[in-house]
Amino acid sequence: MQKDSHLLVSEEKRAQAEEEHVLLDDPQEWPQFGKPAGAATPSTTSSDPATVPIWDSHVALEGMFCATCALSIEEALRSAPGIVRVEVSAAAHRARIVWDARLTKPSQWFATIAQAGYRAVPAQDIYAKTLRQASQRKMLWRWLLATFCMMQVMMYAWPAYEAKPGDLSLEIETLLRWASWLICIPMLIYSCGPFFSGAWRDLRQGRISMDLPVALGMAITFVISSWGTFDPKGIFGREVYFDSLSMFAAFLLAGRWLEVRLRDRTAGALENVLNRLPDSVLQRQDDGQFARVALRRVVLGDVLKVLPGEAFPADGVIVRGHTQADEALLTGESRPVSKPEGCAVVAGSFNLSAMVEMQVQALGESTRFAEIVGLMEQASTQKPRLAQLADKVAGPFLLGILLLAAATAAYWWPHDPGKGLLYAAVVLIVTCPCALSLATPVAILTAAGSLARQGVLVRNLQGLEALAKVHTIVFDKTGTLTQEGLAVQASHAANGEALPAEYSALAVALAKQSMHPVSKALQSLSVGEDEHAWQVLLLQELAGQGLRAQVQSSAHWQGQPRWVRLGSLAFAAAGNWPQTLTQAVYLSLEQSEPEGMASAPAVLPLAAFELEECVRPEAAQVVHDLQALGIQVQLLSGDGPAAVARVAEAVGIAHYQAQRSPQDKLLALQALQAQNVTVGMVGDGLNDGPVLAGADVSFAFGRAVPLARARSDFVVLGSDLRQIVQTLAFARKTLRIVRQNLGWAMAYNIVSVPFAALGMVPPWLAGLGMAASSLWVVINAARLAGSKNQLALPLQAEGASPQWINQPSAG
Repeated sequence: MQKDSHLLVSEEKRAQAEEEHVLLDDPQEWPQFGKPAGAATPSTTSSDPATVPIWDSHVALEGMFCATCALSIEEALRSAPGIVRVEVSAAAHRARIVWDARLTKPSQWFATIAQAGYRAVPAQDIYAKTLRQASQRKMLWRWLLATFCMMQVMMYAWPAYEAKPGDLSLEIETLLRWASWLICIPMLIYSCGPFFSGAWRDLRQGRISMDLPVALGMAITFVISSWGTFDPKGIFGREVYFDSLSMFAAFLLAGRWLEVRLRDRTAGALENVLNRLPDSVLQRQDDGQFARVALRRVVLGDVLKVLPGEAFPADGVIVRGHTQADEALLTGESRPVSKPEGCAVVAGSFNLSAMVEMQVQALGESTRFAEIVGLMEQASTQKPRLAQLADKVAGPFLLGILLLAAATAAYWWPHDPGKGLLYAAVVLIVTCPCALSLATPVAILTAAGSLARQGVLVRNLQGLEALAKVHTIVFDKTGTLTQEGLAVQASHAANGEALPAEYSALAVALAKQSMHPVSKALQSLSVGEDEHAWQVLLLQELAGQGLRAQVQSSAHWQGQPRWVRLGSLAFAAAGNWPQTLTQAVYLSLEQSEPEGMASAPAVLPLAAFELEECVRPEAAQVVHDLQALGIQVQLLSGDGPAAVARVAEAVGIAHYQAQRSPQDKLLALQALQAQNVTVGMVGDGLNDGPVLAGADVSFAFGRAVPLARARSDFVVLGSDLRQIVQTLAFARKTLRIVRQNLGWAMAYNIVSVPFAALGMVPPWLAGLGMAASSLWVVINAARLAGSKNQLALPLQAEGASPQWINQPSAG
């Protein structure tokens, strides 16, 4: 009856899980745990999720313990129809699945994961955290039962260790063995059940995972001990090993529980971000009262009430109240930010001090919070090169251990069958590919989580390894070494006379058509009554050069449209200007109108606008610190030689190049790489995309451009260049810890396996060593989570790097 009841409960749970997964087939649910592949937001592709063909989804996984588990899930999903790409992280217990909505539905690939023996839930579902906590509690109870059984078995085994010959009669010894046997049964069924079910699952699917050698080792130990209990005078009756078996189970379960706890604490920044938004919010109704509704029911323009301690659920503006907000993880600002009425707030930041009302201006994938989550999700399932190598080694390593265990049993069997099987079990137990497979990803993910809390997002986990080995770092100038935001210092007419007001008005009219920092600076010019004198008919913005536009004015040129240019000296003034200007943007009139840009028209210079920028106060110290760490620092800029030389001298850079286009910068980086030099690039992410992508490792400042379009390995959310030095030092520490973990894992297995095969390691010590090996790797990686950023980083103003100031190319 109890068995039937248990089966009924299992069937009910299975049916409930299937029902939950079928609910995910609703296209309106897909944006909750994914986004259109290759698109920044669902709205950029279609307003109806059902019409989007390819989706990029993230799920949290339960039941994983090593790299072979991740490989098993990847193999199962790759064989399923409609799956385009799969990445599974054993350290983060997460999977990234790119799937074709025309060929499959979420319920189908969720079922595929379940058939492989694992459980998946949407990564952005609050149930993922509940599931993880429930799994931890169950693991704790398994360990407590195993520990209780171990103490009881040791109590019954102790007399045999202390008794002298003749002290214990055969009946008493047999009774003690029977008591130990009975106590071990519930321990094996409940505490060790997951090992046996996992091993059976892998055998049915033709795979080898860490559960198989563990289950075999425990089964062999229990079988030979049971044989000795039932037949004390048989070949296995000399000694029983229930005490070693119970100690092994207790040590292994304790190690796994502590490992999971530490891993969740050290590498859990991603989950903290994903589940930061509330499930429900207080929404103002038509009658002015507030009612709690699901977040998905909120639309643009709604007014929401946010209580102290809650996260702001969307981007918006405060319409009532005054509070303090914690935006550390979103902007790099480590101090509370004052939010008075009329101030903007961002989704995912925390309301610290008072109840406020906010009006929603952006929701879901349109928020900056969603961009950060997307970057962190992408990084969480990546596998660094060293981790990929460990994954490839794990499978053959386990197969080799099984063969070695069989050889050990065969060698000892003629001498003592009992010892032969016991030593084979010890070989199976003592090995620990878990430590080898976790050595790299746990450390890397812990480092990525720590950096995220300090305001640096890791887009590419490979970047940490590359950054630790970097030899040369190349800086962009404007917006990177210099402060963002420019100001017009002086205006000049080409004829040397006073600048006509219509030229300033024309420059402002052109500047308003562009979001470029130079354009923003020109928009501040005072033009008086001529503000609306010019009409822009056509506009071309040429990367690294400037603007070319067709303009018209009823008061000039008899009202005829003419082509004008605004940009660098080479582009706008054809390199001709009567006086030398350090840093300027030029305005000119085309004398002829070519059909295309292939033939350069003659231009008539009209005006020049001198701009000034300030070097960041921390730039010189950052360059000095990098050089002190043995890093060569260079400067590549599209600005004129005089401006570049001034900045290089101010910050202490000896090697610099001016008037370099993005293509020139890329060629310069490739020339360094051809000398086997690992090159890092620091830019603003606007016009430096090819260079950032071409460098071995790259940094971009996150507020300069939308994060989803960044091409860098690291995105700095704040504006302080000192983050570059800190991240470099942190990457070197991370690589040291990775090497320590790999060295420990390899040394442990190399030393312990031969001793186990020679019969010099008892089962309990094998279990302790195996658990301690994985635990040591995680504890060592946890040191990265304790690294704190002591800087109070200021918010960075919106902007991007100027790319056409007095230059033929980007700056």
